Amino acid sequence: MEKIVFVCLGNICRSPMAEFVMKDLVEKEGKNFEVESRATSSWEHGNPIHPGTRALLTAYGIPFDATY
Repeated sequence: MEKIVFVCLGNICRSPMAEFVMKDLVEKEGKNFEVESRATSSWEHGNPIHPGTRALLTAYGIPFDATY
């Protein structure tokens, strides 16, 4: 299985958005990829996805893990 990893500073905005958008695309295409996101720092470790990120994912109907 191939793996795709998205990376940003805190893993609360850009990389989780990219992760969930890609997971949605992969599922819709019936592909088999492992998709995840990571941070380059520990500043935001333990914090949830940014509210703006959650709002955009919701607005576009992209499923995501709210307890991320």
